[in-house]
Amino acid sequence: MVTANNGRAFMGLAVVLGLAAAAVGYLGLNSLASRAATSGSRNLRDVVVTATDLTFGVKLEKTMLRVVRYPKESVPMGAFSTVDSVAGQTTKVFLSAREPVTATKLSSRGGGLSMLVRPNMRAVSVEVNQVSGVSGFVLPGDRVDVLVTVNRVQDIEEAFTNTILQNTEVLAAGQKTAQQDNKPITVQAVTLLVSPRGAEQLAHAQLQGVLTLVLRNPEDQDTLRVASYTTHELMSSNRRPAPPSARVVVRQAPGPAPRHAAEPRNVRIIRSATVSEQPAPRDTISN
Repeated sequence: MVTANNGRAFMGLAVVLGLAAAAVGYLGLNSLASRAATSGSRNLRDVVVTATDLTFGVKLEKTMLRVVRYPKESVPMGAFSTVDSVAGQTTKVFLSAREPVTATKLSSRGGGLSMLVRPNMRAVSVEVNQVSGVSGFVLPGDRVDVLVTVNRVQDIEEAFTNTILQNTEVLAAGQKTAQQDNKPITVQAVTLLVSPRGAEQLAHAQLQGVLTLVLRNPEDQDTLRVASYTTHELMSSNRRPAPPSARVVVRQAPGPAPRHAAEPRNVRIIRSATVSEQPAPRDTISN
């Protein structure tokens, strides 16, 4: 009995010591983890980033932003640490999701498209259909020429097409729904960066005719002198040359043979083995 009791006591002591060792280890590990977290947090900073992709000219709201932890040495210059310090400002550039928001990418003045209009320039929007708008492939940053086609105006009786702007930058492009003949149609609105004179030309051209955009190669910066093109020139260039007329040879029926003067005729007379000739008497019957 003494031996059994001693064994049980020994086992109980071993369990207690094991539990005590586990508790000490757990507390030690927690302490180490806490110290490591505290040490790591000293090297991290809060940085405001975008929650989704954002285009230029967007007024930032709190739902568009989030805060993440950045290593201290990796924090961008001009970064913000709180969402409240960013909300209400306007983006000047495109921002991708989870991109740090910095002061150089924002503007507290104005907003929207106006941030892209350079000094002494103007932004003008025009409506074009899917065909005249290069099938919707005109994108911001592209360069286009603008043509206007006028059917008839005042004393000009024929339609003509004229190039009014060349090498014009596209600031924005998008589609919207409009009504035509009580039916919804999709039109493309394109915003162009032009001079004040170019803005006047566009406004007048939209009133007088139909606009067409001509997409340029981005490396083509030349401005050419282009003459107006008229309906007369179009018809002349498409008209096929007439086939050569068939030769008509008129053959006249042969007329009466010309009359020649009657040659004198001789009459041979034989008398008694003697032969002689004398002129024949003329015919007295008129022809």
